[in-house]
Amino acid sequence: MTKCASLEFGQFGIRVNAVLPGFIITPMSANVPNETREMFIKNIPLQRLGKPEEVAEVIYSAEHIALNMNVNDRNSVETAFKDVVKQFSKPPTIIVNSAGIHRRNLLIEVDDNAFDDVINTNLKGTFLVMQTAVKMMLEGNASTNSSIINISSLAATHRDVGLSIYSASKAGLISMTKTASLEFGQFGIRVNAVLPGFIDTPMTAHISDESREMLIKQIPLQRLGKPEDVAEVILFLASDKSSYVNGASIEVSGGL
Repeated sequence: MTKCASLEFGQFGIRVNAVLPGFIITPMSANVPNETREMFIKNIPLQRLGKPEEVAEVIYSAEHIALNMNVNDRNSVETAFKDVVKQFSKPPTIIVNSAGIHRRNLLIEVDDNAFDDVINTNLKGTFLVMQTAVKMMLEGNASTNSSIINISSLAATHRDVGLSIYSASKAGLISMTKTASLEFGQFGIRVNAVLPGFIDTPMTAHISDESREMLIKQIPLQRLGKPEDVAEVILFLASDKSSYVNGASIEVSGGL
């Protein structure tokens, strides 16, 4: 089994053998929970851990590493990728950009800090990771059959009160994905986006039963999405089964 690297926030750990030949998953977002990482791991689930020493104990007992990375900071991103290459002697060939935050405010109430936080994490962060990853792939002659999956959101194409900045950041992510797919395709690097809809995650746990019922009635499949629904699509895009899929934006929304 080929060694792999996973790039996470420090509180998350992955252990044992990876299914794919080398991957990085940037920090977890609410719509891309543990199931995504579990899909990349064979038989043993992801463990959520708290203390750094607990993370180290799990990760360094296997062929994975966990690295702290601030996706908003170029030096942090570049250092993390260099550490991966140093550890495994080659760059990762599968990148899942799932870092994301949102601030629900009316447009007239959004301050500069909130705007910058959302745009820097959701859009700039993905840009920095993609740019750094592709440079490393090309320098390491590892670009062939590589795959970058950017996690956008149904909010990019559907309006919702209070999510103007979040929606803009996720819409920008789709446009960046399409352009990147044109630029990187010649090197054998595919770039696609996944747009989760309403997924049954902690983000939706606070919704009242009445609101949840009304929401489900709007969805043609009459249910919220499961985390595995998103994870399966991500795994598909990371695998050779999607070798001719490039520049796509795939909605996982139950038909909304």
